[in-house]
Amino acid sequence: MSYARIRGTGSYLPERVVTNSELESRIDTSDEWIVSRTGIEARHVAADDELTSDLALAAARNALDAAGLVPGDVDLIIVATTTPDMIFPSTACILQDKLGVGAAAAFDVQAVCTGFIYALTIAERMVATGSHRCALVVGAEVFSRLLDWNDRRTCVLFGDGAGAVVVTPDAEHGVLGTHLGADGSLGHILRVTGGISEGQVRGNPFLEMDGQAVFRLAVRALGESAQKLLAESGVGAEDLDWFIPHQANMRIINALADKVGIARERVVTTVARHGNTSAASVPLALDTAVRDARVSAGQTLLLQGVGGGMTWGSVLLRY
Repeated sequence: MSYARIRGTGSYLPERVVTNSELESRIDTSDEWIVSRTGIEARHVAADDELTSDLALAAARNALDAAGLVPGDVDLIIVATTTPDMIFPSTACILQDKLGVGAAAAFDVQAVCTGFIYALTIAERMVATGSHRCALVVGAEVFSRLLDWNDRRTCVLFGDGAGAVVVTPDAEHGVLGTHLGADGSLGHILRVTGGISEGQVRGNPFLEMDGQAVFRLAVRALGESAQKLLAESGVGAEDLDWFIPHQANMRIINALADKVGIARERVVTTVARHGNTSAASVPLALDTAVRDARVSAGQTLLLQGVGGGMTWGSVLLRY
């Protein structure tokens, strides 16, 4: 029987860094206000000519290098994004062309900040069943383009970036279990209603968020998801080497760690320097921890995401 395992990780952050101090000069906010409420100190913002597929391409190449593979080895590409280059073709198809992969299957997944968790779950199933041999899973966002930079409640929270993993078959369990969920009745608490119809933008093209409602949902849903997945897998919170949650803000991360029973020193956080990069946040944090040697082979990890929809999900894996 074949299983699926992450073989390599990669990431990419745009060159431009926007600090809280810079935002202080543009809107009515302060570094102290932002840090005390979110833990965010800075975020990366894509250049005007950088597309989501460009960020995804850089992260994908880094992941393939780490896996010791080349683009020609890839036969499945899944891109999780809320900010595609265009309505269609998919960003995954555009990435396929830029990588020069050939006839690999390619499609996008849209679950906002949970997108990478959904995409990794799909890739694991497709690799474990033998339908594909090498999956490239990417979370990539230029979320800064959905923000009203005069709205201090939301513009301070988000950043741009991309993270990627390569998933291949393995004789032993890599992905130990997954849990996905959604509640469409809560879509109004985090959304962008804008769309294109008959040549016009319909709805609001900027992000709208009820921060308190999102906080409550995130802690409840992710706490329940983690507990369910750990129980089903026969793994206790004390057995986890690292917890890598969605990097929304430190209040959510700390509340969630406490709820699940995971010591805070075993939580990987990048939100201070990256902000919330939506579907890119979990693979970015994973790659950061792999490259600084916190995460190593054989360790047990819990990955989690929560986002608009509302959607949420967990992946338990052995690295």
